[in-house]
Amino acid sequence: MRSLGLLAITTGLLLTSFHSQAQLVSESDDESKLYAETKQLNQFFRRFNGEEDEKGNRYYAKDKEYRSVNLRKKYLPILFDKENASLSRDLKVEFADQVLDKKNPAFLNFHDNNWFAEVNTIFMLKGKAQPFTLYLQLEKQNDGSKWVIYNVYSPYLAKYFDRDTSQTKNFLHPMSHELDFMNFRKAFDHSEEVAAYTNKDYQSDQVSIFIYEIKNGNLKFQTVTSLNFHLFQLDGWYLQLSEFNRPGYNRGWLISDLVKVNNEEKGLLKSHIMHEK
Repeated sequence: MRSLGLLAITTGLLLTSFHSQAQLVSESDDESKLYAETKQLNQFFRRFNGEEDEKGNRYYAKDKEYRSVNLRKKYLPILFDKENASLSRDLKVEFADQVLDKKNPAFLNFHDNNWFAEVNTIFMLKGKAQPFTLYLQLEKQNDGSKWVIYNVYSPYLAKYFDRDTSQTKNFLHPMSHELDFMNFRKAFDHSEEVAAYTNKDYQSDQVSIFIYEIKNGNLKFQTVTSLNFHLFQLDGWYLQLSEFNRPGYNRGWLISDLVKVNNEEKGLLKSHIMHEK
């Protein structure tokens, strides 16, 4: 299982010079000053917000450099995956302009619930390895918080929840009650089409089946294969964070995807990520 710990995050220049609010790092800057032993994901949040210095020492609200615009300008470029060609310079400039706006700067909140983890795993089910994706959110508990599973997806389970009634003529006749619903036998003899008999608002609940299979000993956890985080906290933007273990400075937890989205599009994107129909 992959560790959530991070290797050192430093990098050469992702961006040379922005002729705007987003002018972040120039070639004259000493990249050695930007190194950090980023061992926890929440350090990504602190770097994005400008809440720690170049050596990883925390800044607090009373500190002069806390959330300093200049510090954030230094950090922001090295928080992107520079090998991702789809993260264009223009897109990053526009993003930086909004995030670093002097009148209305944008920050990330580790304890905000408008972000979630996507954990891709392998479970053994009836002797066969099956992929399961678990979606987790932080939930408040007393004075702290905890990660909780709030959605699950697996191709193995999805096929049992397909409610495509367009190709079937199966239904319970409206006079079925006069037969004491004895036509249940016909309905339940074809288990692959049983979802066709549910109401139009029926939604599959893979979490319940997932828990059921674990409690019955049919599902055994094996390993985590990959981990991503999806952030919808920033107005007008979606960010994906991924971990990169590779040579060089541009590694650790980085922004692997950046998309401009409005509120309606955010809802559609969330549904797409979680394989919801």
